[in-house]
Amino acid sequence: MQILHSQILGSGKPLLILHGFLGMSDNWKSLGNQYSENGFEVHLLDQRNHGKSFQSDAFNYDLLVEDLHFYMDHHQIKSAFILGHSMGGKTAMLFACTYPEKVEKLIIADIAPKYYPPHHQEIINALNAIQLSTLTSRTEADIALKKYIRDSGTRQFLLKNLYWKEKGVLDFRFNLKVLSEKMEEVGENINNTASYSGPTLFLRGDKSEYIVLEDFAEIKRHFPNAQIKNIENAGHWLHAENPKQFFDYSFEFMNS
Repeated sequence: MQILHSQILGSGKPLLILHGFLGMSDNWKSLGNQYSENGFEVHLLDQRNHGKSFQSDAFNYDLLVEDLHFYMDHHQIKSAFILGHSMGGKTAMLFACTYPEKVEKLIIADIAPKYYPPHHQEIINALNAIQLSTLTSRTEADIALKKYIRDSGTRQFLLKNLYWKEKGVLDFRFNLKVLSEKMEEVGENINNTASYSGPTLFLRGDKSEYIVLEDFAEIKRHFPNAQIKNIENAGHWLHAENPKQFFDYSFEFMNS
């Protein structure tokens, strides 16, 4: 197996952070630094087909869980605090249910244990529509994307993945071809019978529709020791939109 790429910050209790779909470890750098300054050895991971991690035609949550398990074994981490956002939250949920002994506490950011119909198609279509070979700068890429994606925050999030593959050649770090084909996998739920009885915190953006009140009972069924808290004035990117409250709630939970 191949090892996931990571950025490791600080020293102390291991905290592994998993980004969302089309994201990467850099999305968590600011909060990662904050955790690392407060007693944690923070591992910001790139999941397969994302960031600087390996690319593969195979992509589903069972594989993402095994990638994480292999990473922990490689780094000799017996157990860790696990934090996952969106797609990373699904990986974290299934990992905790599969390897509960390796999880100190679990933090899930704005995703529920349920099936989500594919809803990133517009973004995938936009990314596939722009001709990277003709672009010479990030600014040109932004102008090209703007035809399809009006929201500047979403564009900036996606453009963080742009890098110079070689001199004069721009490319995305994520594996657009495979992720385009595996959209259905990203929305998949964890196993119906899966459960984790350890301490769990679900954080939801109060302006996000990813976790609704009707999901609370299902969260408790899979995660009987779960607390659910709202992050104020935040949508799905709650860690970026209200980082202070996100840090305060997660830090208090990990240290309680």
